[in-house]
Amino acid sequence: MVRLALIALIFFTTFHTVAQRPAGQRPVPIKITGTVLDQDTGGPLEYATLVLQSIRNPDKITGGVTDINGKFEVETLPGRFNVRVEYIAYKTYAIPEQTFRANTDLGTIRLALDVEQLEAVEVIGEKTTVELRLDKKIYNVGKDLTVRGGTVSDVLDNVPSVSVDVEGNVQLRGNDDVRILINGKPSAITGLNSTEALRQLPAESIEKVEVITSPSARYDAEGSGGIINIILRRSKLLGLNGALTSSLGYPWQAGINGNLNYRVGDFNIFTNTGYNYRESPGNSLNATSYFDPNGDFTNSIREDRNFERVRKGLNANFGVEWYVDESLSITQSVFIRSRDNTSETTNDFSQIDIFGGETSGFRRDDEVEDDDTFQYSFNFNKKINDSGHEFSLEFQYETSEEVEASNIIQNDFDSERVRTAEDQRRVFLQSDYVLPIGENSQFELGYRGDFNRLNTDYDVTFIQPTIQELRITNPSNVLDFKETINAFYTQFGSKVEKISYLLGLRYETTRLIIDQQETNDFNRNNFDGLFPTVNINFEISDKESYSLGYNRRIRRPRSRFLNPFPSRSSPVNLFQGNPNLTPAYSNQVDLGYLNRFEKVTLNASVYFQRATDVITFITENTGETTVFDGQDVPIIRRTPVNLAKNDRYGFEFTTNYRPTKKWNLNGNFNLFNLITRGTFNNQNFDAENVSWFVRLNNKITLPKGIDWQTRVNYRGPTENAQTRNKGILSMDLAFSKDLFKEKGSLAFNISDVFNSRRRISETFTPAFFSDSEFQWRVRSFNLAFTYRFNQKKPQRQGRQRNGDDGDFEFDG
Repeated sequence: MVRLALIALIFFTTFHTVAQRPAGQRPVPIKITGTVLDQDTGGPLEYATLVLQSIRNPDKITGGVTDINGKFEVETLPGRFNVRVEYIAYKTYAIPEQTFRANTDLGTIRLALDVEQLEAVEVIGEKTTVELRLDKKIYNVGKDLTVRGGTVSDVLDNVPSVSVDVEGNVQLRGNDDVRILINGKPSAITGLNSTEALRQLPAESIEKVEVITSPSARYDAEGSGGIINIILRRSKLLGLNGALTSSLGYPWQAGINGNLNYRVGDFNIFTNTGYNYRESPGNSLNATSYFDPNGDFTNSIREDRNFERVRKGLNANFGVEWYVDESLSITQSVFIRSRDNTSETTNDFSQIDIFGGETSGFRRDDEVEDDDTFQYSFNFNKKINDSGHEFSLEFQYETSEEVEASNIIQNDFDSERVRTAEDQRRVFLQSDYVLPIGENSQFELGYRGDFNRLNTDYDVTFIQPTIQELRITNPSNVLDFKETINAFYTQFGSKVEKISYLLGLRYETTRLIIDQQETNDFNRNNFDGLFPTVNINFEISDKESYSLGYNRRIRRPRSRFLNPFPSRSSPVNLFQGNPNLTPAYSNQVDLGYLNRFEKVTLNASVYFQRATDVITFITENTGETTVFDGQDVPIIRRTPVNLAKNDRYGFEFTTNYRPTKKWNLNGNFNLFNLITRGTFNNQNFDAENVSWFVRLNNKITLPKGIDWQTRVNYRGPTENAQTRNKGILSMDLAFSKDLFKEKGSLAFNISDVFNSRRRISETFTPAFFSDSEFQWRVRSFNLAFTYRFNQKKPQRQGRQRNGDDGDFEFDG
């Protein structure tokens, strides 16, 4: 209740402030009424927009929208106005210089279809556009049929340069150290577990994705792979507009999501809200053989697991943008998420000893998870003049609470109970100042503060067998993790003839505290760093250009990597963090090329990255054993460590080919070589691995206006000093048909047509050999329906071209 009261107070304060006007004589408001109809059919046009633009002050605009009968009624003060009636894909009706001194009925207004605009909507709405800038690529999410009714993870897995593995981990050019931002900031929307949060955030909430492989100094230095910035949908069209999407699928999933905006006068009210229910069955297999120091076989264990997961969640984002005047805007928003997840993991295992004797058993892990998130955001933006001179200030406060409780049953007996409670508090501050210098130069400076505290209470109760019988140490503990990051940056950009450049320097200071309260273990880790950035673009012509980028990045150890509590997926396999991890630093150079031919667009780059103190996951024998069906079995641990260094170099290209208006082909290819050099505990982990991934999209419009899209993904095999992963080939299919004069769309998609999206790997160490398979989610089917309010297919605004910007078409 306190939180709801806070929300109400915030919004009441905003409205109350603007409502207070100087006392005195004021004109009496008048009403402007009328009806809007379709010229051809005579039917009413719901959500058509009436625009009243003051002649004395053209920046002052008011208006309203029509109801279900096509009628509008707008209240305004007397005055002289330019009047427009607008509706997407219809010709605008204009009445210039009208004087209104009393209530006025404009009568019946009939709008005619704009054929040229309608054709443009049909073409543009089918494409995802890509804007190229000095420090990033912007993918405006278009009509991607394969993710309709899906999640943000599905969207990211269709963005060039980005891939999502079978466990949901996001990679950029094959590098999993990626910084994920929401609207340019770290956000509670990604939750305590960003992988899980992205799987539950609906795809319809995304407007565009920024892929930043060579981040400028304005951005966090975190993430050696780069930054993925997800921009949520928010319209600024006058009146009420938006879209509702409902979906139904198998394995059973259902959801309803809406993004709505209401722009009236000086206010833009927006919401992005959805509820989703998803069942995500998966499976895995692990077969491990153990050896003694002489290399002789001792025993083996085979584990077959099945996962039955149910994910239920509400995501709601509400906000108000107040245009105080033509130069000042204030935005406040609240994000709320409530998730109720359950999962049942069953594990059938069998053991063969050195004499060939076999024993078997059964383990079931029933888990419930409650996750509640609250985030309040405040944004202040002041334009000092029209040349780009501006100042902005952002504040964000968030809380996240997550409780997981597991009851583990082994061989029909209660075995153990595990409860993990995480409580996070985070405050974020950022200010930016932009000063144009002349016509082609710009200076920036800013500050960012990130203050994060995470408390993890991990409690394990062993029932049968007891902890004494298992001969292990109770891992229960309480971890208090504090992270404070202060950053200052400055950068200067300019354009000289056909060369544009952006030079920046960022300073970050980090303070980490890892306090294990039950064991009284305390670790403090402080580190500072300077992070220079260079981005240069050379424009040969308006269709061809080269770019060069350099940046220094950092990979800070995440709280899960530092958490020393061992979490067990089975009696003999566990994951354990390492509180002694230190950050890894990297330097990267990127050379890019862009060329737009008549029907083909090519964007390619060559890159090299060197990283030191690399955080790498290793698998090792702990040296401890546990009792498993009367036998002593070694316990295997997966843990992160700092290795010496690695070099990553690669080549990437994205191409688009549109042979006809109704047929579009595109592809993305990334080839990279990763060389790792390092030792740990006297074991050599040197490795060299050449891998690649390729993504192909084919979209064609069939007769009757049915769109057919096919997407094929192939992730090449990977290898390190211990593990080899086989390649993964998968395919998605989707079909879509527009309905109700393009106000609605019906889409059907099949994800992972051949049920082949699974990781198959082999792990070698002197102490054991392991074969494993893992499939997060089996093949799925989804049917989604979208209905649009006061808009038709997604549209893109006019293109902008200059020395450092460009765009090319890329079909999602």
